Amino acid sequence: MTRLTRADLDSLPAYVPGRSLADLTRELGIAEAIKLASNEVPYGPLPGVVEAVAEAMLQSHRYPDMGVLALRDALAARFGVAADRIVTGCGSVALAEILVKATCLPGDEIVYSWRSFEAYPIISAGVGATSVRVPNTAEHGHDLPAMADAITDRTRLVIVCNPNNPTGTAVRKAELDRFLAEVPSDVLVVLDEAYRELVTDPDVPDAIDTYAGRPNVVVLRTMSKAWGLAGLRMGYLVAQPEVAAAIRKVLTPFSTSLVAQAAALAALQQEDEVKRRCALVVSERSRVTEALRKLNVEVPESQANFVWLPLGDRSAPFGAVCEGRGVIVRPFQPDGVRVTIGTPEENDAFLAAAEIALDQLG
Repeated sequence: MTRLTRADLDSLPAYVPGRSLADLTRELGIAEAIKLASNEVPYGPLPGVVEAVAEAMLQSHRYPDMGVLALRDALAARFGVAADRIVTGCGSVALAEILVKATCLPGDEIVYSWRSFEAYPIISAGVGATSVRVPNTAEHGHDLPAMADAITDRTRLVIVCNPNNPTGTAVRKAELDRFLAEVPSDVLVVLDEAYRELVTDPDVPDAIDTYAGRPNVVVLRTMSKAWGLAGLRMGYLVAQPEVAAAIRKVLTPFSTSLVAQAAALAALQQEDEVKRRCALVVSERSRVTEALRKLNVEVPESQANFVWLPLGDRSAPFGAVCEGRGVIVRPFQPDGVRVTIGTPEENDAFLAAAEIALDQLG
């Protein structure tokens, strides 16, 4: 049979989302289940978002503003940067994909920590680039000196996920300063800050404030997490004007939908509520971390809305036991399990399931 697709994609794993509630209830016959696998914030849409989406739908037969001017202006005002430095897209992962498309040709290298966001190897392979995976430290964080050493003449892009998904660990300013000083000026550094609003460590820098002025730095953000727009896919980046202009050339036209633009503008009016919700998540994050450590799980300090259980080969069985008790978590066999912070009641259900799972697995 004639080959119609690229042969190298056969070895590429597909992106695996967190298990859906419908799948679990159907397969196990569980009436109700709790999903703590996809890093969503559990408190529903922000005030005003549903109304803004409903109003936007009245114009859904029209194309959205391709320039996303109103939203870019709002983001520019919020961060104190020029609007021509902002690019929006269908979630920050789509913008990461566009960044790779704008910087890499087949055979070029992309350096990132591993384990980190599972989309990185997929988007690298999408353009035929070579992934250079630098192992995490023993503390489950980025090994920045090793990442700097991994840069070669073929490296076009380096990705730093801060805080890191799925481990929740964060890179602090002093080590990031040293790293950026070592990166060649012709290598683009992407600082992926999808969970920035959940960071409480004062030594973890806000990359837009601290590094976005550098010519070779791009900062990625999303409104899927703290801003509650996961189902509408809304992300943005901040870069130097010439970099942003190049990215727009390869951006999928109209990729920031009409409803996503309306929802994001409405959400940006609710910053106080976002901070209140983030504080709830952070409080529960601390409680869940402490409870897991009492169960003898060496949970690293998280700066995101999830925690990491480094269970090794027990990861998949742990996830299966939790699912059997109606709690969906996210195993990464054979490394660990990522668990999203939910409501207090959801977290209590997870902790009860975790205690049973750990007792069964030894």
